[in-house]
Amino acid sequence: MATLPTLEFLRLHHHAVLGTYRRDGGVQLSPVLAVAMSPTTIGISSRETAIKTRNLRRNPTAFVCVFPDSFFGSWMQADGVASIASLPTAMESLVEYYRLAAGEHDDWSAYRESMTVERRVLIEIEVNRIGPTVSG
Repeated sequence: MATLPTLEFLRLHHHAVLGTYRRDGGVQLSPVLAVAMSPTTIGISSRETAIKTRNLRRNPTAFVCVFPDSFFGSWMQADGVASIASLPTAMESLVEYYRLAAGEHDDWSAYRESMTVERRVLIEIEVNRIGPTVSG
C-alpha cells in the first residue's frame, strides 16, 4: 500500500508558487515561501496590499505547488481554503512562520517592527487535497 502524501515535504522545502483566483476568474500565480504550520495547514507571509491577499479575501480557494531549491525532482501540490490573519493578531504567527522557515532571528524586535511597517499578514491554507499520488 502506498503512503499518502503529507505536508512533511514542507519541512525541508519552502519554495512554492501560490495560485489564487482573480476577480475575472483567471488565475494569479505568485512565488512565495511556504511552511507547514501544522500537519494540515500551510503558512505563507504576505502584505495586506498584495494582489494575492486581495484575491484570497474575495475567494479563499488556494493552490500551492512546492518544489526543492534545485527546482527539479520531487514536488508537492496542495489545494485548500485560505484564511488571512492581519496585524496585530498575526504577529506571533508570523514569528512562528519565520522560525519554521529560517530558524531564530538575530533581532526579534527588528523583525516585529518590519512586519508592522510592511503591513504583513499570515495566509493559512487548510489543506483538503494533496499530491501527487501517482507519477507518470
